[in-house]
Amino acid sequence: MTQGVGKVVCDLTISVDGYSAGLDQTEERPFGDDGGDGTGEKLHAWMFDTPDENRAELDRLAAAKAFIMGRNMFGPVRGAWDRPWNGWWGENPPFHAPVFVLTHHAREPQPMDGGTTYHFVTDGIESALAQARAVAGDGDVAVQGGATTVNQYLAAGLIEELRLHIAPLTLGAGTRLFEGVPPLKLEQIASRAASQVTHVTYRVLS
Repeated sequence: MTQGVGKVVCDLTISVDGYSAGLDQTEERPFGDDGGDGTGEKLHAWMFDTPDENRAELDRLAAAKAFIMGRNMFGPVRGAWDRPWNGWWGENPPFHAPVFVLTHHAREPQPMDGGTTYHFVTDGIESALAQARAVAGDGDVAVQGGATTVNQYLAAGLIEELRLHIAPLTLGAGTRLFEGVPPLKLEQIASRAASQVTHVTYRVLS
């Protein structure tokens, strides 16, 4: 890798059987049938219930200099932008950096408080990555999700480091990591068990 260029990384919380969200997602239940109330609180309990125990992983998650996400992760609005929607995270989102949202429907950039600006990319995953790399400089670019977006980047060979946070539950169906992704060769470079999650980091070799 060229010195001075950050990595393309992915942090994703999944169930033991590989799902990042359940079936039947709605605006009120963005994670669908997730074993709880549909807000992902069981999947993501490690972030919110035991943050001190997982501080290193949370800090690393927030350290990227640019982020990429799919439109489904950004929000529930489908088709044309027929109403205001600026993400699930309120006026001061946790990213504090440019976020590139994959969509088929053009929209002007949306600045938010705290340094986050959402940019809407209509010409595909490679374009979003090129734009994110340009603003990230020597920092990392994080592909946030959801799993469908991560799978597109994995299938294209564009993710260098895959950081999975495996929650101790199964969902049985939903949006699944590695769906439609060719076989990958991975090198495990770190793992750590905590009370509500197991963190495993892989280098993607091919």
